[in-house]
Amino acid sequence: MVANRLRRISYAFMLVTLLLVGWLRLATPFITVLFAYFALCKLDLGRSRWFAVSLFLFLVLAIFYGFVLFTANALEAFPKIADTAIPSIIDFAQQRGIELPFTDRGSLQALAIETVKDELRSVGNFAKIASKQFLFVVIGLVVAVSLFVNSRLDLGRDKYALKNNLYSLASDEIMERFKSFYRSFETVMGAQLIISAINTILTSLFVLLAALPHAAVVVVVTFLCGLLPILGNIISNTIIVGIAFTVSPKMALLALVFLIVIHKLEYFLNSKIIGDRIKNPVWLTLLGLILGERLMGIPGMILAPVVLHYIKVEMAKIEVPPRDRLPPPEDVLMEKPEQTLKVG
Repeated sequence: MVANRLRRISYAFMLVTLLLVGWLRLATPFITVLFAYFALCKLDLGRSRWFAVSLFLFLVLAIFYGFVLFTANALEAFPKIADTAIPSIIDFAQQRGIELPFTDRGSLQALAIETVKDELRSVGNFAKIASKQFLFVVIGLVVAVSLFVNSRLDLGRDKYALKNNLYSLASDEIMERFKSFYRSFETVMGAQLIISAINTILTSLFVLLAALPHAAVVVVVTFLCGLLPILGNIISNTIIVGIAFTVSPKMALLALVFLIVIHKLEYFLNSKIIGDRIKNPVWLTLLGLILGERLMGIPGMILAPVVLHYIKVEMAKIEVPPRDRLPPPEDVLMEKPEQTLKVG
């Protein structure tokens, strides 16, 4: 009875934590902690944990340096891509009677600014948001390293007068809930990283064989977008087709056909990689992505499949007594109409 009560406390604590992450918009540090802890666990080669921490910090600095270089190249490349691709796209659409919401680069920029004006009303506001998110990332990295070095929640357990006190036992249950959530994150993100890597390799081969410009930008964007389920492919495909338009409309059409074929082939890989690990229907994943985006933006889309998997794992651990079990639902679509015999 006490064990069930402690388990309920841990479930309530986990629920409140996830609600606060969404309500207070703390998805960025939360995801940073999960990703950083995931990386630290993979870098733990059996030596001292501080060796893994040192290697992790070196990789973080290298990634940050690479991100700065990529951002500089992207800021230089995207205007050139837009100046070349947008006139080609407009001409291609006008020849085929397709109406676009923009007529030149300026109107496209106005459309984009109008779309995000509620989030970024000015450059100063953008700088404020970027600074806050950077601080959140740093805090998340520190928390992840602290958890990796010592993940115990109850540090003074040996000093209590009562060994089996409520705080210690509740701390154990809460840690089990967080361990279960991390395992769900590891399962989902592990599958997503594999899919993103496969997608990046195939796309890189096409970019190199077709000799598309700005190949480095395309490869990095493809990998990063691949971490977002479903929507990430749409974003990366749009960028690739736009870059292909800078060469010619025929190259853009070829790129579109290639991407469609590749993603059709990837369905088999996705069903094998994600299906064997997560086993959630596509409609449920899409619904989770929509809710996650509305609540927390892009970080919410990353967390949505993780939360769905975690809920399923935790609910599968709870046994329902026989007297409380419901009969299995009948398949209404497959149910045959009953035949009645009319007399007279």
